[in-house]
Amino acid sequence: MYLLDANVLITAKNQYYPIHRVPEFWEWLSFMGESGAIKMPLEIVEEITGGSDDLAEWLRDHGNNKALLLDEDVDAIHVQAVMDRYALDLNEAEIIEVGRDPFLIAYALVAPEDRVVVTVEASKPSCKRANRRIPDVCNDLGVQWCNSFQMMTALDFTTGWRTRSSS
Repeated sequence: MYLLDANVLITAKNQYYPIHRVPEFWEWLSFMGESGAIKMPLEIVEEITGGSDDLAEWLRDHGNNKALLLDEDVDAIHVQAVMDRYALDLNEAEIIEVGRDPFLIAYALVAPEDRVVVTVEASKPSCKRANRRIPDVCNDLGVQWCNSFQMMTALDFTTGWRTRSSS
């Protein structure tokens, strides 16, 4: 299962697959969510649905939301294990800066052999404390991660996916 960071959808909408220009991508995401191949934890969904743009509207749509939402509660022990990889003594401002990324990684920790975190962030091991990148924290914890394009390749996305999936 691929667990998407909010930046995956935000970057897709803003740079590669505008919702109204490449609807096949967004239909494919919803389809893959329904199949269980792609999911988003509630904490990550809320980062997007709290907005007022067409992406927020798309993810608030009941069908899309139901398809993509990971129906699990986060394990607080896993969240703490992730937070500890940022630093053991983060202050309040740093915790705010870290945001919801630890939740995403914590959900992957439930089954690290079966779950992959998807992010557009690039590894940058020199970043410290609240500035650490998702790939580096994942590496520390033995969690698999990839970028959007690696996920789409693995799941064989094509704009003709609907024709191929029905045959």
